[in-house]
Order: sequence, then C-alpha cells, then structure tokens
Amino acid sequence: MRKEPETTHTLHPTNIRNLLTLRYDPEQKTTMPKLSWNDFTESSTNNIDRRIAEILKNVILREVNKVSSNKVAISLGSGVDSTLVLVLLRECYPNLDIHSISAGFNDPSDETKRAAKIAGMYDCEHHEVYIDNPFRDLPEQIGIVAEPRWNLYWYYVVKNSKSFSDVLFTGDGGDEMFGGYTFRYKKFLTLVKNKITWNEKAWIYLQCHERDWVPDQGTLFGSKIKFNWRQILELLEPYFNNPLPPLGQVFLADFNGKLLFDWLPTNSRLYSYFQLHGVAPMLSKELISFATHIPYRLKYDAKTNIGKILLRRILKARKIYHISKRKQGFGPDVVLLWNRYGKDMAEYYLDKARIVEDTWINQAWIDSAFKRIKEKSETRYIAKMFSLLAFEIWYRIFITKEMKNEAC
Repeated sequence: MRKEPETTHTLHPTNIRNLLTLRYDPEQKTTMPKLSWNDFTESSTNNIDRRIAEILKNVILREVNKVSSNKVAISLGSGVDSTLVLVLLRECYPNLDIHSISAGFNDPSDETKRAAKIAGMYDCEHHEVYIDNPFRDLPEQIGIVAEPRWNLYWYYVVKNSKSFSDVLFTGDGGDEMFGGYTFRYKKFLTLVKNKITWNEKAWIYLQCHERDWVPDQGTLFGSKIKFNWRQILELLEPYFNNPLPPLGQVFLADFNGKLLFDWLPTNSRLYSYFQLHGVAPMLSKELISFATHIPYRLKYDAKTNIGKILLRRILKARKIYHISKRKQGFGPDVVLLWNRYGKDMAEYYLDKARIVEDTWINQAWIDSAFKRIKEKSETRYIAKMFSLLAFEIWYRIFITKEMKNEAC
C-alpha cells in the first residue's frame, strides 16, 4: 500500500525565487542537520582507508540485519560510490541475494552496460531501466515529492527496486563526503584569487553551478517576486565567510546545498511513497563525523583533477581498477530531451500558463527563451524552461487544484 503525500501547501515568493535560482530552497526544513565550517576542519588520522571501510561495513551489517528476507536491492552505476558499496556488501554477505538496478536514457552518457558488467562480477541479478520520456510521469512525480522539480529520475529507480526488495542501498553522499565534483573544484580554484571577499567567492561558486540559473535571471520573474542577487549571495554567506580554505568552503557549501535540500528530501519522499527503506552508507552519522575532517588532499588532487582518492584506494586494494576517473552523473542529455519531448511539453503547459497569469513568472522571458533555444539550443535555458514546466504543473496540482497528480 503506497503512502499518499500530503497536499496542503502555501506559496511564498522567496521559496520560488530560491528554487528557480539555486534549484533548492535553503530556507526549508531538512531531513539531516546542517554542518558548520568547524565540521570541515582537517585533522590527521591514521589508517584512514581501513577506518572508512570499517564504518561502511558496519552500516551495511546493521541495515541488512534489519531485513526480514535475504534479498536487497542496490542502485548501481559505473562510478566509484555505488561500486564500493556493492563490493563491501558482497564482502559482508557472500550469499546474499542482491538485485542491482541501473537506469539510463538511451543516450551517449548511458551507464547501464558498464554497470551490468560490474553487477556480473559480484553475482548480482541485474535489472536495467530505460527512461524514454521522463515527462510522461512528471505530474505523478511532482505530486509525490510535492515540490516543483523536474529532474526526478530517482522515481524510476525506487519504483523498480520495490519489485525486488523493501531495501535499496545507494552510493549517495560519496561526492559530498569524498570530493567527487572535480569539474566544479577545478573551475572554482582557478577563479578564486588571494584577498577575495566572501561574496565574491559565493558568486564564483554560483558560476560553477551555471545550469541552475540564467544570465537574465532577474527578468524571469513576474511582479510577485522581487529578485536581486544580493539576497541569493546572503544565503551562501555562512559557507564562504569563515576561516576554511577555499576548497573546504566548497565542501561545506556542497553538503549544505543540493544534498541537504534537494537530493535527500526528494529521495525521502519517494521512499516513503513506495514504502521502501533507502540506505546510503556514506551518509551515515558515523561516516559523516569521520569523513568531514579528512585532509582535503586525500579527497581531491588539484594537479591531476582526480577526486575520491581514498575511495579509489580502497577499491584498488581489492583489485578493482576499472572505475572511471571522471564524474559520471545520472541524467539525460537535456538538448536531446528537449528535442524529443521537452519542447512540446513546455509549449503545451506554458501557453497561457497559470504562473504567468498570477504574475509569478514573466511571459516575455518565456517567449524570449523559446526563441533563444531555437537559435542556439543553450543547455542552461533548456534546463530553466524545464524548471518552469515543473513549476506550472506543481502550481496546477497544489495551488489552483485543477490538475490531478497522475501521469500524462
């Protein structure tokens, strides 16, 4: 029996401003406590590799012992995090029935085939889920998470995992705990100079997340939302106005950003809806307490632009050498998605949009964005149009209540 989400909602201009600028709202409640700059100070520790593996295995043992059956599921990509969780899961339970789930979009970034090879190495029953048109289920997804989000692909992993087990292991948190966002670290450290102010560093950090906003962000909003960048920067001040070195400040901002206010609450609502127990060993209290103080040089090497150094060492000690050194990620090619389905969906929902009629969003910006995408196919404008599409669907479900949270 699925647990239906609550459907009572209020609408605040700052919440919508934050969601459509940062992709999350840092003024909402979180499922885990925020961390402060003190939590990311470096400390010297012996036998770090062994200690990380021990903590992860203890979490795995504890969680599997709660399961009433001898069957679990794991979300498996081709990267470091989920592979390490699988390796340790199999070490702890050589005879456990493990079902691995891999989702893909039938595009060049698809990881499902590489994940299948990894699954075969560890005696998993592997299942591949192909997401052709993620917009087909968007109203149902938005109804579940109760927020105007469009990149809700985790829905497919959770829904399919439920067919095999009531427990789903993931590698969530590996990027934030062990330095996985190498493409952002490199850009941030290149742009940050000596004697720079906290708000300048916060602005550089935003430039490293350029898909979340657009250069003409201020003209996106209607009269109900008063926008200026100073207000956005102030939300980031605690992460950049402190004694940490620049890389430590990025680690702090990343933990207190999308992880805390986007991934975790979204996943939690999906788990609750499908009555599934999600287990992220890398986000256990024990590992967070330990990993946040690990020296930065053991997480990210700026010279080689390689991250997750410690996790790679743990895998190497187990003779696992095939893991990619680049950040994989889980998501579609947005330009392909726009051309296949997104453009039609956006035109359908944003023609005489309720969010425009009620002056939350500026119609002139939408018209300009459609034209801009047609001429240049700019990724960040496509992503912003998808965000407005999600906002419109959410608005019709929860505010005007003219739409049901069902698949299209």
